[in-house]
Amino acid sequence: MNFFLSLFNSLPGAVTQGLLWGIMGIGVYVTYRILDVADLTVDGTLATGGALCVMLMRLGCNPWIALLCAFLAGMLAGLVTGLFHTRCGIPAILAGILTQLALYSVNLRLMGGKANLPISVDKYDLLVSQRYVRELSLRNPLPLAILFLVVMIAALYWFFGTEYGSALRATGANPHMARAQGINTGAKVTVGLMLSNGLVAASGALLAQYQGAADVNMGRGAIVIGLAAVIIGDVLLGKLVHNFALKLGTVVVGAVIYYVVIQLVLQLGLNTNDLKLLTALVVAVFLAVPYWKAQVFRKKQVTGGGGNA
Repeated sequence: MNFFLSLFNSLPGAVTQGLLWGIMGIGVYVTYRILDVADLTVDGTLATGGALCVMLMRLGCNPWIALLCAFLAGMLAGLVTGLFHTRCGIPAILAGILTQLALYSVNLRLMGGKANLPISVDKYDLLVSQRYVRELSLRNPLPLAILFLVVMIAALYWFFGTEYGSALRATGANPHMARAQGINTGAKVTVGLMLSNGLVAASGALLAQYQGAADVNMGRGAIVIGLAAVIIGDVLLGKLVHNFALKLGTVVVGAVIYYVVIQLVLQLGLNTNDLKLLTALVVAVFLAVPYWKAQVFRKKQVTGGGGNA
């Protein structure tokens, strides 16, 4: 009984954290699914968004302005990765690693050389705070997180429905055909990387406020969590939804499910030192599920075909 009560009490925090990480997951979706590009910059830009947002707020900046600045900083990081990839001929995965590596020093600079920078809800007007996650009040971060996601998904749905957004999607679907249609695929990949990392940095800014601190290592392994959100949502709901906005929504659902499962496992007594191992296993299993399904389907076809012969 105590186990279920403890799990129930932890669910609001897990859901809220999943929603905030869902923003990051949507950023990963833009590169991984739409552009078909492996981008590891996100491990650095998540921390960049958190560091810049916290530093600006500590200097007296409005939290919404700080969030916007974090988004723009993430876009700038994505621009660097895009230029490395499209203008310097560096493979996308290596370009992301280089930018991520450089961002570690940038993030330390942003935080004044400190690895951790706290921001207390008692002193600053935070948009979201973990302290109020169980309260039935306007200070609860859940409504704001949901509203932010709805507005963001609506904006992305509109953008990718425009001519420019359609060209960006065409670049990821078939770059050769896109070039044959006169689309500048290099520019589209760069814009996609900028948009993706901007969303990731915004997620980092909100996560830093939620947990009350920015940490230079807060983005370590973020790409795996982002992939977990994308893959879990796709495997569980991908066949049921076809609308682009709903597909973005499945990423958020995947992130929430991931954090609920993590909370469940922690309640069962898993050592927190094993969380990274668990995350890797969860992502590996969900990545393998489509392959296993295809193998089973192929074997059934072969068996059926042999019987008819």
